[in-house]
Amino acid sequence: MGVSMGLTAIAIIYSPWGKQSGAHINPSVTFTFFRLGKIRRWDAIFYIAAQFIGSAFGVVLIGLFFMKELPEPAVRYVVTIPGNYGLFVAFIAELVITFILMSTILRVSNHARLAGYTGICAGLLVALYITIEAPLSGMSMNPARSFGSGFSAGVWTGFWIYLTAPLLGMLSAAEVHLRRNALVKCCKLHHENNKRCIFCGANGGFES
Repeated sequence: MGVSMGLTAIAIIYSPWGKQSGAHINPSVTFTFFRLGKIRRWDAIFYIAAQFIGSAFGVVLIGLFFMKELPEPAVRYVVTIPGNYGLFVAFIAELVITFILMSTILRVSNHARLAGYTGICAGLLVALYITIEAPLSGMSMNPARSFGSGFSAGVWTGFWIYLTAPLLGMLSAAEVHLRRNALVKCCKLHHENNKRCIFCGANGGFES
């Protein structure tokens, strides 16, 4: 499962749509780049709305094809819930993994030689987290992802963790990045392509 999810993340980031949009797919990522001044307010609002709506719609759509399998107790709409170690451990785990993820994204995406590998680094982290961290928190890292499953399953156990911890983790990573006086070029995860950028004006896009 970790490998499949990691490869899915990489495929999205390097897909034509991912190259166009920046491939955030995570409200915490979008809000962090808004904090960094790399995305306009209304763009951020619509990105976040699309992420939550897309997540909920995706689970509903899959449910139409797997009407019996998806609600099964062993699957339960792939809902994210805290592990057996409790809410506090789940919160800290989500905080740590999102801090590392955003730190990696900011470091790699703003490195002259490594920027093109941002999506691969992010996908590898997703695969690693699902493999070793899922028993602690369910491995969400993404409020929209947890919302989509919770919406269909009607299960909201510890949902506040998945709303707050990823955001705090990524915002903390951004603050550390800024205190290092490190630059943030753009909020796209894959920028060096022929798709116009609505954020920084590259390839005929609009300057923010």
